[in-house]
Amino acid sequence: MKKVKLVYNPNSGERSIVNKLDFIIEIYQSYGYILIPYRLNKQNPIEDAFIDIDDSYEHVLISGGDGTVDMVLNVMKELEINKPIGILPTGTANDFANALSLPFNVKESIVNIINSKPKKIDIGKVNNKFFINVASAGMFTDVSQKINTEFKNSMGKVSYYIKGIEEALHLRQFNIKVHSDEVIYIGDMYLMLVFNGKTAGNINLAYKSELDDGYLDVIIFKATPLPKSIPVLISTLKGEHLDHYNEEDLLYFKTKKVIIECNDDLITDIDGEKGPDFPLEIECIKDGIEILGCN
Repeated sequence: MKKVKLVYNPNSGERSIVNKLDFIIEIYQSYGYILIPYRLNKQNPIEDAFIDIDDSYEHVLISGGDGTVDMVLNVMKELEINKPIGILPTGTANDFANALSLPFNVKESIVNIINSKPKKIDIGKVNNKFFINVASAGMFTDVSQKINTEFKNSMGKVSYYIKGIEEALHLRQFNIKVHSDEVIYIGDMYLMLVFNGKTAGNINLAYKSELDDGYLDVIIFKATPLPKSIPVLISTLKGEHLDHYNEEDLLYFKTKKVIIECNDDLITDIDGEKGPDFPLEIECIKDGIEILGCN
């Protein structure tokens, strides 16, 4: 029989995957697959999930949110495991799954994965770390890192909004230097996001983004006086298109590679997890992974 490796995060979202494991195994077996599960935890490295990986495995199934997919992807790249990936979006934040228009129903998702052909999708790379959805820094971007895991699991997306409101009460600007073939910017900003996907916190920001065009979408919210910045932030939270704002308020451009420097004490975030320190060299890896279930 054909084999599939399942790597799952039991703490993702509301721990819904825990009660569905037998159902997932049943579906795969009905299609002639043996599902080999690996439970992620703090005691064992993710690398252990792939100790037995060989040519008999057809694909890797990842259950969790963006952070889980990101972590597993980085290990697969490090170990040079080039298997197609299927995603069961069971996390609190599933922005990448939304960008791929993946179904959230478990049975529908698995059937799509099994019956589909691999599709090549771009990924991002910041310094030595890969990411699937967004690399960011500034206001709101480390909200996920600051939320207690139990609180996040019990409150779900509401926890992000609560923490985001706290952040909005303390506007802080940061000085950055941005250099790409398309744009050079030296100045202050509130927030910067470099998208491979389309959304952050389920807010559609990178509405021009395509997952297979070989480009990243960069959005920088400049530090302007409050009367100008508040309407921009409100438009952003409402998911409105930002085309009517000029370059005095924000920058939105596509690029294959961008270098960003910042001397302020600023933490970066990569798909909901702590990212590398500045300076950042961010690039698009064209056709970096193969995804199942998104045809």
